Amino acid sequence: MEISTDNLNHLIQKITSLKTEIQKVIVGQDEIIDEMLIALMAGGHCLLEGVPGLAKTLMVRTMAQALDLSFRRIQFTPDLMPTDIIGTEILEEDHSTGKRFFKFNKGPLFANIILADEVNRTPPKTQSALLEAMQEFEVTYAGQTYPLDRPFFILATQNPIEQAGTYPLPEAQLDRFLLYIKIGYPTAAEETKILSSTTGAKQAKVNAIIGAEEIKQLQKLTREVSISDDLISFTSELVRATRPETTTVPFIKEWVRWGAGPRAGQALILTAKARALFKGRYAVIMEDLQTMAYPVLRHRVLMNFKADAENITADKATDELLKAVSRPKNSI
Repeated sequence: MEISTDNLNHLIQKITSLKTEIQKVIVGQDEIIDEMLIALMAGGHCLLEGVPGLAKTLMVRTMAQALDLSFRRIQFTPDLMPTDIIGTEILEEDHSTGKRFFKFNKGPLFANIILADEVNRTPPKTQSALLEAMQEFEVTYAGQTYPLDRPFFILATQNPIEQAGTYPLPEAQLDRFLLYIKIGYPTAAEETKILSSTTGAKQAKVNAIIGAEEIKQLQKLTREVSISDDLISFTSELVRATRPETTTVPFIKEWVRWGAGPRAGQALILTAKARALFKGRYAVIMEDLQTMAYPVLRHRVLMNFKADAENITADKATDELLKAVSRPKNSI
């Protein structure tokens, strides 16, 4: 696909406008919104974690309103079954012949944007129903495979696992999320603005900014952003350094149970490319990799029991890795 400057600028402007629309409703959280849009551009899925009341669901719904795509919300509960998500076969009758047959009734997963709300409130059996959809963009039921419409974007929210009634997501499923985004409390000024804007009669109207074809084009353009061999090597070294059995970083040997796999490197490069394009550049720089390393590695570097007891997080491990892994010469 040949890239024209006008086409590229038009799509970047669309993403900028998309962020502006979301900010009509969401106060602050600029970094969170950026990461969600980067995941969309990279064609991956997001896991958002925060305590109740931080507008996780509102953020996703607002983003869906600003995208001209089909949207479904799935509220995960302890009694939710896999067929409630995927769909099920129902028995129907052909009135002209009297013959009965099974017809697949598609579940809420068959939409472009899925809000998997409080995904860790449901048991692993139902959580795992998302795995094939997230990785293969299709679902299988009764031996029949059904493709999902593209773009397909899952935004899952979860409460911190320390809270009552939560089931930690399996590691294999966590790895399928491109980014793990943590949402913190707003600043004092932001909280004052939230209280003012959400308790009055006036409600912001969110307009649809970008449609399916432009998003697919943007995702293709993202993959065509250039990255130097030196930065690819740096990414490989960074990911390999997360593994306690092979790392030379003392911090990792002491505090990490196991490190990230090759999918982490793929995610880091893809999201760095998306961030570069988001910033109006057509080449990845070191800052892109360093910024995206945190949400990419946060759920792929598993800390050991000692680290958990000392409240040493995966973000701290990423801090140490970025200090220890040598940067390429002449990197920006």
